[in-house]
Amino acid sequence: MTSYVFPPAPQAAVPVRGSQQQYAVTRIFCVGRNYAAHAREMGFDPDREPPFYFNKTPADLVMSGATVPYPLGSQNYHYEMELVIALGQPAFRVSVENALDCVWGYACGLDMTRRDLQIKSREMGRPWDFGKDFENSAVMSALVPASAIGHPKSGAISLSVNGTVKQNADLKDLIWSVPEIVANLSQYYHLQPGDLIYTGTPEGVGPVQPGDVITGRIDGVGEIALTIGQPE
Repeated sequence: MTSYVFPPAPQAAVPVRGSQQQYAVTRIFCVGRNYAAHAREMGFDPDREPPFYFNKTPADLVMSGATVPYPLGSQNYHYEMELVIALGQPAFRVSVENALDCVWGYACGLDMTRRDLQIKSREMGRPWDFGKDFENSAVMSALVPASAIGHPKSGAISLSVNGTVKQNADLKDLIWSVPEIVANLSQYYHLQPGDLIYTGTPEGVGPVQPGDVITGRIDGVGEIALTIGQPE
């Protein structure tokens, strides 16, 4: 019988809309600067060089509707509204043409970012972990199966803070499409069911403060909400 020094952490999971089922999460990948206008606002010239990625841990997950404390160590806390891919089949060196066969479903996501820490790390040539991978930084709506909505190629993606629209774009503006992302990432990892991929954010990212309420939606996929609480 296996004995642990400490009890194992609960399995991270995301609810499935309209179901009692949960989607168990293994890994979270995030695509950087995948909308041209957002790349420009961050000071970069967008082109179709190979996509790049960073990671969050499943321990960062928090569900839509939550109130989270303003994060530790930051004075510049940003929202990033994103389409999230949930894999349902193994994907290893898959082609773009076959990549969607590996996608189980989709959700709305918020890639919450300690922007000051991210920029400081970037300027020093260090990894982005302090800016991206922290508690409550991976916000998710319920997942919706692709069997119910298909594979969205276009549709409005928007975010508001306290009712004021801050981000408003279309999924067709993605530099790298969903099948291209899955196919590319599968050249470097044995992707598996339980892997989530945040696909990047449109322009209009910006800071939030304690008391702010974030709401977002993606046509045909769902809605998401987050309230920013006081720092701990």
